[in-house]
Amino acid sequence: MSRIFLSKADVTEVEEQYVLDAVRSGWVAPLGPHVDAFEAEIAERVGVAGALALASGTAALHLALLELGAKPGTAVVVSSMTFAASANAIAYTGASPVFVDAQASDGNVDPQLLIDAVDTLQAEGTTVAAVMTVDLFGRCADYDEIVEALDARGVALLEDAAEALGAVYGERQAGSFGRAAALSFNGNKIMTTSGGGMLLSNDLELLDRCRYLSTQARQPVPYYQHTEIGYNYRLSNVLAALGRAQLTRLDGMIARRRAIRQRYVDGLADIAGVRFLGRDDQRGDAQDNCWLTTVVLDPEVVDVTADSVIEKLGAEDIEARHLWKPMHLQPVFADARAFVNGTSERLFNHGVTLPSGSVLTDDDVARVLAAARSALGRA
Repeated sequence: MSRIFLSKADVTEVEEQYVLDAVRSGWVAPLGPHVDAFEAEIAERVGVAGALALASGTAALHLALLELGAKPGTAVVVSSMTFAASANAIAYTGASPVFVDAQASDGNVDPQLLIDAVDTLQAEGTTVAAVMTVDLFGRCADYDEIVEALDARGVALLEDAAEALGAVYGERQAGSFGRAAALSFNGNKIMTTSGGGMLLSNDLELLDRCRYLSTQARQPVPYYQHTEIGYNYRLSNVLAALGRAQLTRLDGMIARRRAIRQRYVDGLADIAGVRFLGRDDQRGDAQDNCWLTTVVLDPEVVDVTADSVIEKLGAEDIEARHLWKPMHLQPVFADARAFVNGTSERLFNHGVTLPSGSVLTDDDVARVLAAARSALGRA
């Protein structure tokens, strides 16, 4: 049996044709027609005024934070339940990350705790340069509560939508909230350019400034002149071609991931003490791109641990993982301030992420289900 990966890239002849076009055109540099087209197509898809193709989602977060005023002596409030890139981008600017705990229903940031953190910091005289939400596992945070509250407090919102392209909240696409947003096209995401990311915004001046910084802050003169430090962050034309091809197939790949989640839900429905993250409210999967499907085990009901489930799936050559270890529990951020209530730690301790990639066959899903049921004592 072949190994089943968590979220393997879904690449077809469509991608081969686009990349071949880029290579044969001679545009193999960090600029070219596919870069321009990719930026325009993503902006149109998400419903924002502009986009900037970059080497990673982390680069997008970094540049946006710089333009939002993150620097030493300021704070950026961020969800603790996230991948390290969210917090690392804050550290790059010299600002202090302040972590906020999750809500139990879907693992996204707890809106009230987030607002309490901002109020506390501002009351203490700390400048909050931005709040960074994270659309966890392809599901948007609760923006009805967050956007209005931040507007009232004069705090900029930066949306880390790295995992959420194609998800929606109400009538709006993930990546359309706040002053700016970041997407990731890493190899395991809902669509990929192998590596890469995109900065999105309706603020074209912000994008222009980030575009300048992302190309080594080169001054517009006929020779190389620099008046400040820039970054080598642009996406290549070849990778942009790959992204354009993936974008033509995005809706199909999301539909496949939704179908896989439904198979898991149906296949584990009879096991008490197992719940699917993000499925216990009115929004459901229709607003979720279903990037990764995760289950949370109730230790009062289920007589196995997340560690044992992951280990047993691994023994069957099936990749499963813990949920993100919260940033406030990471040794590298041990001294950072945090507003927590234990929710993200419980999700980390009892959560399991199942293989979710759109390349999974029906037989693959059946194999995962059989192994998961066995690991949960219900073979």
